[in-house]
Amino acid sequence: MKKIFLMLCVLGVMIVAGEIKIAVAANVSYAIGDIKQAFVKHHPETKVQVILGSSGKLSAQISHGAPYGLFMSANMVYPNDLYEKKIAISKPIVYAQGALALLSVHQQDFSAGIEMLEHTNIHKIAIANPRTAPYGVAAKEALENANLYTKIKDKFVYGESISQTVIYATTAADIGIVAKSSLFSPHMATYQEGIHWIDVSEKLYTPIDQGMVILKAGEENLEVKAFYDFMLSAEAQAILKQFGYKVK
Repeated sequence: MKKIFLMLCVLGVMIVAGEIKIAVAANVSYAIGDIKQAFVKHHPETKVQVILGSSGKLSAQISHGAPYGLFMSANMVYPNDLYEKKIAISKPIVYAQGALALLSVHQQDFSAGIEMLEHTNIHKIAIANPRTAPYGVAAKEALENANLYTKIKDKFVYGESISQTVIYATTAADIGIVAKSSLFSPHMATYQEGIHWIDVSEKLYTPIDQGMVILKAGEENLEVKAFYDFMLSAEAQAILKQFGYKVK
């Protein structure tokens, strides 16, 4: 009986402890470190491996069998698609709502709002690729609604993810349309609102609802479910809010 009890204890530890792999949209890269740190305080036995990328590319990897337990997308389109294909086993749920911002390393006159992108002193504009990044879709929509897209599209420098777009905005372009969340990371603290960045009017684009699903690979993993639940907790939601997201 003692041996059986010990074996059951070992099996229990094996079920609880281990590593989980989470596919995370690039825009959350700025907040995920703090979220992960907070989660591990509650689950010190769990090793969380974060795989970052554009939502489109991560979704494609998942469709081709990548062993991720959880997917945190930058929109609801990819999670819904995976759910319809029965690759995701939980119904997609919104964990945060993102926003767009204009960012430049140089001091800018933002009085004209997004229309400033048409100015002759703006030669290159960093934007996320709409084919792979939901924030690129939102940026394109905002520009179209502002009647700017066809006028300035020759200025675009495309990033495959929103994090790459931030890099381009601060190195290879005069300005960029980025995720507002990127502006709250420590290394972006030197950029000031109204001088280096402003919000893009939310009237110009559809709200960026960011969806989360548990995947088949994480179906039997209690730790994946624990991280899923933690993302919806007041503690994780407060962290997301600190990074410029709207939360419930």
